[in-house]
Amino acid sequence: MIKVRAATALISVALLACACGGAGGDDTADPARGTAPPPAAAPSTPATPTASADAVTPAAVPAALAFSARTLDGESFQGANLAGKPVVFWFWAPWCPKCLSEAPAVKAATATFGEVAFVGVAGLDTEAAMKEFVQMTGTRDITHLADVKGAVWTKLGVSQQSTFVFMKPDGSTTKVSGPLDQDALDGHVRRLLGR
Repeated sequence: MIKVRAATALISVALLACACGGAGGDDTADPARGTAPPPAAAPSTPATPTASADAVTPAAVPAALAFSARTLDGESFQGANLAGKPVVFWFWAPWCPKCLSEAPAVKAATATFGEVAFVGVAGLDTEAAMKEFVQMTGTRDITHLADVKGAVWTKLGVSQQSTFVFMKPDGSTTKVSGPLDQDALDGHVRRLLGR
């Protein structure tokens, strides 16, 4: 039994010596010992600067903003660009009388609350009808998405017009069905801003 333990200890010491490169601290190859120098350390790279507080990292983009769309002006629109900002989504349809009645309140709110991104999300009709609605209501200064297939409506869980989705910078949302008059809309926007 003692011989087995002694042999085991001797083998362990031999393995340890081989694994550690043997005696001495020489980092060069020694063909006689069958060792190679350790690999050269990778050159250190300067630390990557951290993103500023204003920059949005992909991890900071709420799932609700992970969408692409096209504006009524034909421009590409990325929901992720809204991350970290207070946003009011106004879901409307061109033939909706409630939506038509809300347009002046939405237009006024965009002028009053400049720090909030207002995004109209048009659906349930053709682009031509959507453009006519924007022209008629004078809401050209608001970004309007042409959501003909309802992808953004689905993404934000909206099933009827008129609906507002108020999104805080942290991505949390509150959904309110309209119609909303000026006082009601302004009150929701103030709550969004924590006022």
